[in-house]
Amino acid sequence: MKNRLKVLRAEHDMTQKDLAKAVDVSRQTINAIEKGKFDPSLVLAIKLSRLFNQDIEDIFIYEEKSLPND
Repeated sequence: MKNRLKVLRAEHDMTQKDLAKAVDVSRQTINAIEKGKFDPSLVLAIKLSRLFNQDIEDIFIYEEKSLPND
């Protein structure tokens, strides 16, 4: 899943460590989310949306993968 987390973090002048502390996860978790290697839980997505005052859909962009035709 793509996301705007790195951009929002930069706009708020936060390090990964600052953001991790604010939402009670590890810095490695923030790094993995920003790189698209980890999708956050719903609880974490809500915490991030509240912190940045953004809708979840404005932070995380879900892209459906097309399935091959049978």
